[in-house]
Amino acid sequence: MGNHPQRTPFYGMLMMLTAMITGLWVGDLPWPGLRVAAYLALLALALAGFLMTFRDYS
Repeated sequence: MGNHPQRTPFYGMLMMLTAMITGLWVGDLPWPGLRVAAYLALLALALAGFLMTFRDYS
């Protein structure tokens, strides 16, 4: 496997999409504290994905 230049932005997009799709499921969790913790974790995942995707576009 070579070092493809578009691998990092692709993984970043996957992370952001995973955070958005998982956020739909998190809204159905029964405990508010668990929802808040899950949303904070998803926010961190989406932010990391955003930074990975757009790090070279300045």
